[in-house]
Amino acid sequence: MGPELGESSSRDTQIDASDPENDARAHPRSAEAVAEEAAAAGGAGAVGEFHPWDPHKAAKSVEVGDYYFKRKNYKAAEDRYREALYYKENDAEAIFHLAVCLQKMERSGEALAQYEGYLKILPYGPHAGEAQKAIEHLTASAKAEAAK
Repeated sequence: MGPELGESSSRDTQIDASDPENDARAHPRSAEAVAEEAAAAGGAGAVGEFHPWDPHKAAKSVEVGDYYFKRKNYKAAEDRYREALYYKENDAEAIFHLAVCLQKMERSGEALAQYEGYLKILPYGPHAGEAQKAIEHLTASAKAEAAK
């Protein structure tokens, strides 16, 4: 601590924020990548939106979604599964439950995409067999509808 209580001893410390030595040679396309990211984000100095990562909130949202699903309140269940994916983007359990929920709500296209997403994350996971059967069923149904 400094001479006075509550005063930091590092108040005079200077931080070097200049580019590292040989940065342009070590990372020749970094300026282009930063510019592309800024353009994609919508502005020169814009930073892309970050979502909070909270696996505990995600697990709780899946649990509450399951509560609604058991009571056949599929819209509320869908909202909670999507909330879980907000807090933990690639949560395989939430994706699988969302797929089942969408299938119950007869939104086959969305359900199919979610089942495929689950299999990309956990191709041999606990629900892989169910997801594969659901994909086969949904694609067969889609082909039957197209044939009519």
